[in-house]
Amino acid sequence: MLSAARLLWLIIAVFSAASPARAQKEPYRPADTEEEFERRYRERITKDRLNGVYIPKNLDDAIAQLYKLTDEDLRWRIRSIPEDSACLRLHSRLGQWMIVNWGFYEGSRLSHYLRSAGVTYPDDMADFLTLAFHRHLNNRPIELRQLVTYFKEKRKKEWQERLKKGEVIYQEVRKRPRPDSATVAPATALPMPPATRSTPKGQ
Repeated sequence: MLSAARLLWLIIAVFSAASPARAQKEPYRPADTEEEFERRYRERITKDRLNGVYIPKNLDDAIAQLYKLTDEDLRWRIRSIPEDSACLRLHSRLGQWMIVNWGFYEGSRLSHYLRSAGVTYPDDMADFLTLAFHRHLNNRPIELRQLVTYFKEKRKKEWQERLKKGEVIYQEVRKRPRPDSATVAPATALPMPPATRSTPKGQ
């Protein structure tokens, strides 16, 4: 038989587990329709926080946040990486963190800002911010337009290469039917006007 104290603790435990504060959140479910995705996207791009994480509003804000999120040692290591290796070296950690936490796939005010600037792929958004942060740490001009053009051209080139190497899944050739004598009406000659013979005067 349970003592009064143990029974009291059991009741408290049961009610605590059933309380809304302890209830688990519903698991994430992706949008079922394009309209639902668009509705969620429009809602997300207006928020300054998503899942408790602050979302930068533009490039300057993103660089300021990256500066706050990194310590001096990490900033020194990022700064010492050559620029042409920065994206490759940092994408799997810093880049993926930005993609997930700053909502690049489902939309956020930062991803919307980058899309409006011309950087449309989530991986490119992360690499774009990585390069901008790297240049900032090295006291180099970010050159926003040049970076945007670089990522646009990169995607265009990849798309063209994919088209060249692409495999034809299905090809349909349509042949025009040849004209059939039974279905084509024979050409008919137009009647010619009767020939007239002119006779000279005086004959």
